[in-house]
Amino acid sequence: MNPPYKQSAAQPDLQHGRVTGAMLMMDDLIAPHERVLQALHDSGLVEGLHDFEVNILSSLVAVQHFEIQEMIAEPGYDSLKDALMILVEGEIEVCAFVENEPVSLHLSVPGDLARIISFVGGDLLHVSARIKVKKGSVVLLLHRSKLEALLYTHPAIVYCVMRNLVRHVHGVARRKSAEREEMSNYIHSMHGRY
Repeated sequence: MNPPYKQSAAQPDLQHGRVTGAMLMMDDLIAPHERVLQALHDSGLVEGLHDFEVNILSSLVAVQHFEIQEMIAEPGYDSLKDALMILVEGEIEVCAFVENEPVSLHLSVPGDLARIISFVGGDLLHVSARIKVKKGSVVLLLHRSKLEALLYTHPAIVYCVMRNLVRHVHGVARRKSAEREEMSNYIHSMHGRY
């Protein structure tokens, strides 16, 4: 079975932390490496890192292009299980069950993140996801093993990325809590009229 994605022709220059050769195609235009860096900055993952550290991290990500209506993952078929997904452009819908609890995400803003639980949880949590492309999309994929490879050479990068992921998840939890409270207040005020 062919994988449900197309590999970018861009090859990372690991020594200098930049992409060389052909760049990825976005909307039929050649996009500079700055789009990759911008998506990393938009995601918040690189907050607190120096420029050279951001370049090292950017050399670890794989750039993938997905077509509209393409299924990136389905229950029983998930070739990207340990990869953190960072949206560069497009629109992706994620419907997942984490330990039998439903989770849904809609990625539409550059820098939006998905697959955080699989990325940090490894095999400790049972995650079943269906990820569908709603509009032709380009994403960055950071595989856990590639980040872990920096533990001995650049531990500060690993620390900052994980710290920033915790901040991101905490921010999502706060927003969801505020939305739930707002909905509860609305429902109670509606019932109060009757």
